[in-house]
Amino acid sequence: GGWPPLCLLREPLNASEGNQSNATVGAGGGWCQGLDIPNELFLALGLVSLVENLLVVAAILKNKNLHSPTYYFICCLAVSDMLVSISNLAEMLFMLLLEHGVLVMRPSIVRHMDNVIDMLICSSVVSSLSFLGVIAVDRYITIFYALRYHSIMTLQRAVITMASVWLASTLSSTVLITYYHSNTILLCLIGFFLFMLVLMLVLYIHMFALARHHLHSISSQQKPLTAHRGGSLKGAVTLTILLGVFFICWGPFFFHLILIVTCPTNPFCTCFFSCFNLFLILIICNSVIDPLIYAFRSQELRRTLREVVTCSW
Repeated sequence: GGWPPLCLLREPLNASEGNQSNATVGAGGGWCQGLDIPNELFLALGLVSLVENLLVVAAILKNKNLHSPTYYFICCLAVSDMLVSISNLAEMLFMLLLEHGVLVMRPSIVRHMDNVIDMLICSSVVSSLSFLGVIAVDRYITIFYALRYHSIMTLQRAVITMASVWLASTLSSTVLITYYHSNTILLCLIGFFLFMLVLMLVLYIHMFALARHHLHSISSQQKPLTAHRGGSLKGAVTLTILLGVFFICWGPFFFHLILIVTCPTNPFCTCFFSCFNLFLILIICNSVIDPLIYAFRSQELRRTLREVVTCSW
């Protein structure tokens, strides 16, 4: 029982409980049942994610060599992932306190609290996706405009970019929770997700086209790969892994939103809605996996993380 995060988007507003349950039974009988994922799994993944992302933020703040726009963007992505964890932990704690009678609140206050937590989750969705796009653009500039990078991506522009993303994420999540029953709002969220995916894919295809051309010229000239270009290409691989992980973890949730808009009462769509808890677990897994990718693929960050863990300040 209980209300996992994002419960406002769990099922379509125009599909009644009776219709959904009947459609679900018709769609698949025994196999099409809602997944009963224990609260302990939500809590465990949330705690792991929270600790991991805190370590990433601490490492970036500690090491002055990591005080650059690229790592500031990575730091913001880690904060977005922390928001997912904190929101999940807050919701679970809130739910457990209510279930055990420790906390007694009026239904209207419970709904208000649930809306606030859902807003945090939605804000982290938009900010995570936005910062992945920002990091991709930043890496693109590093590769294609290496000599002009510091004049293009100044600290002031980086700060303005970060502030803009957080402001836009907060405003959009507020609008989403306020008008969540509107298909137009869901379509805007889906459109934003698809736009960012296309943007990042185009950037990566261009980056790897350059990588392939560069490697071909090396093999023909027998020249060693420069350290700078090698680091840039390694960064592109890192971002591609991040994008792949993000797509696998967030894709089912956005597909869920598409089905809410396109076929809210279809039996097979209703069956898909019953797996909502699994989509939430995948979302939390994304925030668990991201820090591991940073730690293992950035030598400087890996070394600093080791210092943070062993308290070598």
